Amino acid sequence: FIVRPVEDGDAPLARCMVVHAPEEVMGEFVRGRDLERGDARRLDVRVVQEVPDRAVFAARVHALQDDQEGVLSPKRTHDLLEQLRAEGKTGFLDRQLAVMQSFGDALLVLGNDAQLLVDGPQTHRAMFAAMSEARTQINLESYILEDVQFGASLSDLLLAKRAQGVAVNVIYDAIGSSRTPKSFFEKLRAGGVNTCEFNPVALPWKLNHRDHRKILVVDGQIGFTGGINLSSAYSRGSFGLRKRRKEERLENGWRDTHIAVRGPAVQEFQRLFFDTWQRQDCAPTVDVHLTAQPAAAGDKILRVIGSSPDNNASQMYLALLAAIEYAESQIYITMAYFVPDPNTIAALKRAAARGVDVKLILPGFSDFWAVFHAGRSHYSDLMGAGVKIYEQRDALLHAKTAVIDGVWSTVGSTNMDWRSYMHNDEVNVVVLGEDFARAMRDMFENDLAAAAPIDLHKWEQRSRKFKFKEWFARRWEYLL
Repeated sequence: FIVRPVEDGDAPLARCMVVHAPEEVMGEFVRGRDLERGDARRLDVRVVQEVPDRAVFAARVHALQDDQEGVLSPKRTHDLLEQLRAEGKTGFLDRQLAVMQSFGDALLVLGNDAQLLVDGPQTHRAMFAAMSEARTQINLESYILEDVQFGASLSDLLLAKRAQGVAVNVIYDAIGSSRTPKSFFEKLRAGGVNTCEFNPVALPWKLNHRDHRKILVVDGQIGFTGGINLSSAYSRGSFGLRKRRKEERLENGWRDTHIAVRGPAVQEFQRLFFDTWQRQDCAPTVDVHLTAQPAAAGDKILRVIGSSPDNNASQMYLALLAAIEYAESQIYITMAYFVPDPNTIAALKRAAARGVDVKLILPGFSDFWAVFHAGRSHYSDLMGAGVKIYEQRDALLHAKTAVIDGVWSTVGSTNMDWRSYMHNDEVNVVVLGEDFARAMRDMFENDLAAAAPIDLHKWEQRSRKFKFKEWFARRWEYLL
């Protein structure tokens, strides 16, 4: 059940309650309760009805997909969900879709292929290969943008494609790329590459609003996103680094994850890129119709989620919170920056209490001490409720991924912290289906084998120095 105030039918999930209880007891449970101020106010109970299993869902989806773009229109999505509800069976995936529909955001894209990319070398190789084959347009957006090399340098590759007549557009964040020499961007502009700096530091009122997205779209046919920046920190893979000093592990060999997508969902990457270009008043105006619409490339069902402080709420926050609330068997999360809000903590604890296997792989060290210790301040509370926590200590963990119940997976730039949810532009891909989730679970198991489990009893014996750091960092977690 999703409970929200009657007079606020569009209330975001953060102002609502997800209640697990039989329908007949709901009246007494919610009568007179208010979710914000405690005054006696009548509440509406919206029931996410029972819907069929994954096999039925997949068949219904393919029967209703739009032929040209693979995107389910709002009407067809509504029709799909009504047919699913009429079946009268349960299924985690289908309840997820019902929640999405309940909040008016259920844009599913069908007919895609999705490939996991692990660590910098594999990801940069795939991105450079895609750009080298570009024929019409390259759209690149990155929080950190450096002149990385993979064979040729990034600048040489982009300039060579521009000389061949390919339109090249680049967005970089003013803070994230502040250490990149200005000569790099001047070289690109001199060669005809369109560049745009996101929220320059000369605009102090926008200093806290950052573009943390990582997007690459080539010819409108293949799109990349995830946690990996175009940075020298990714020059080496992350595995087998235990013997290296911490300082060396901070400099390169970060553990991270990206995703490559082919098919109609690539249009969503394009839309997000062009929207940022327009919102930032980037020049010149880019041709949004230069590339052809991508054809179906596989059988994956995707949802591309872009979030921004300009929106009323982070859609990725809502999607992940709902996935945790409805999990039945497994929640496996790998997260670089973990500073959860009270709703997320409560949802993880409730999941563990109902028998869900909740495992978190978190950093054993970090490039940002405050986020690291603020996250650790929640360990005792979570482990005391049955959540299992592991720390990656071989390499700096920068991945932001989750796989839930073997069917719901996400890869993207969004961390589980206040900054990602409240202050940054972010992008994630949610993949619905068992095949991709299996690959995600295998990746998680590999990371788990290299991680150190945290024991609650030993954790409680940590030094006062660490406890003080955690207490102090937690005071500022809204800004982290």
